This record gives sequence, C-alpha cells and structure tokens, in this order.
Amino acid sequence: MNFIANNLPVAIILLIAVIIVLKSGIKFVPHNTAYVVERFGKFQSTKSAGLNFIIPFIDRVSAKRSLKEQAVDVPSQSGITKDNISLSVDGVLYFRVLDPYKATYGVDNYVFAVTQLAQTTMRSELGKMELDKTFEERDQLNANIVNAINQASEPWGIQVMRYEIKDIVPPNSIMDAMEAQMKAERVKRAQILESEGDRQAAINVAEGQKQSVVLAAEADKAEQILKAEGEAQAILAVADAQAEALRKVGEAANTEAGQKAVQLDLGTKAIAAKAAIARESSVVLLPDSGTEAANIVAQAMSIIQTLNKNNSEGET
Repeated sequence: MNFIANNLPVAIILLIAVIIVLKSGIKFVPHNTAYVVERFGKFQSTKSAGLNFIIPFIDRVSAKRSLKEQAVDVPSQSGITKDNISLSVDGVLYFRVLDPYKATYGVDNYVFAVTQLAQTTMRSELGKMELDKTFEERDQLNANIVNAINQASEPWGIQVMRYEIKDIVPPNSIMDAMEAQMKAERVKRAQILESEGDRQAAINVAEGQKQSVVLAAEADKAEQILKAEGEAQAILAVADAQAEALRKVGEAANTEAGQKAVQLDLGTKAIAAKAAIARESSVVLLPDSGTEAANIVAQAMSIIQTLNKNNSEGET
C-alpha cells in the first residue's frame, strides 16, 4: 500500500501523458477541409474529412487547406487597351483548392499567387480589346481571364470558378468624350423619331386628301348620273306628253267640228304671220288675190286629211 501511495503521483502523470499522446494522434478533420500530414518533414498523406489517426511526435499536420470556394478581391490596376486607352480595372476572383498537395508544395502562398496572376492576366486581356469592346463584351473578357488563369494555376492545384469585373474606369477625358458621344446619339435618335413622326403625319395628310378627292369625284359622278337620269326621264315625259297631245289633236281634227276649228286656227295664224311680216319690213307684198288665206287653209286641210287617212289605214 505504501508503494502504491508513494507511486500514485507518478502513475497519474504517466496516465495524463498517455492521454495527451493519444489525443495528439487523433485528428478530426472538418467537412470540406483537408489536412496535409508530414512524417519527419516529408509528405506522408492527405487526411480528408472525418476521424483520422497519425503517429504522435513522428507525424505532424503541416497545412490545413479549405476546399470551399473562396472569394478574393483583386485590387484596382491600370491597363492599356488595344487602341491605347488607359483604364483602371478591379474585380473579384472566385476559386477553390482541388489538390491540397499541390496547393501546399506547388506554391508558397496560393492566394497571393492567384491574385497576382489575375492582375497580370487582366492587363494582358485588356491589351487585346478596344475600349468599346471592354464595355460591350465584359462577359467574354471575364471568360478569357478565367481560362488563362486556370491554365497557369494548374500546377498549384487551384481551379478558378469565375472572375467578375466590378468596375472599369477610363480617364476623365475619355469619360467626357463618351458622354458627348452618348448625348449626340440621343439627339440623333430624337431627330430620327421626330422625322419619322413628320413623315407619318405627311402620309396621313396625303391619304386623307386622296380619300377626300376620291369621295368628291365619286359624289360628282353620282350627281351627274342622277342629273342625266333625271333629264332623260324629263325628256321622255315631255315626249310622251307631246305625243299624247298630238294624238288627241289628231283625234279631234278627224271630226267635222275639229276640221273647222283647225281651219279657223290656221287662218288666224296665217293672218298673224302676214301682220308680223308687215311690221318687220318696210316693203309689203300684197297677194294677187284675196283668196290666198283661203288657199293656205285649204292646203293645210288637205295635208291633215291625208295624215288622218294614213293613220286610219295603219290602224286597219
């Protein structure tokens, strides 16, 4: 008992030492993390997420590499475009570690290295494009930078996911020129729209005048047609009335009383004609005999009788 009591502190110390040694040999690796283990200073293995064991005092964890996607701000830098315009460009780089071994032994500081590579690649890609293209084809510029960085960073075990340009700042003189250009473009568009409006208005006015002329011509045509039809109907009506009057006169003249009335009318008209001639002329021709009026009446009656006879034969 005295021996145990005397050696109890030593046992406790040994137990604690064993626990510490065992604990140092147990490694819990977090998710999306890799531990690089060295043995006597030489690479031994890469421990993935979960429970892992190493030999205490022989093995050691030389590096802890996160396998998550990381975002690194790329500082603003100056670059010269293909048309010799100086630009200030900054962006954000997104990458992840694919191979912890290469990221540990292939480069000293892979974050610094990939950031510097992004800057140099950006300047190189800017030199291949003109100023206008840097604004119009920003997505293509980002893709070119990603491809160039991935090719250069492959020995480091780094994969660049994407590169996003945050801002492109040209010199003040270029900004003023671009603003003037945009203003001129807006004025041009306004003038084009105004001219298109005037053109459409002129077309509408011309169309309206054309339709007005067509409608007026059609109305005049319709009016003339109606007038001609009215005149034709009036002529027909007058002709029918005259024919009816002549028919009734002929029927009346075919009687004994009608012939006497005709003789009286013809005689009266003959005397009136002689009187009119006497008033209009200074020379008056007297008939050889006083029976000239009677002769005229007799001749007229003979003509009427002939006509009546022809009409009777035609009806028969």
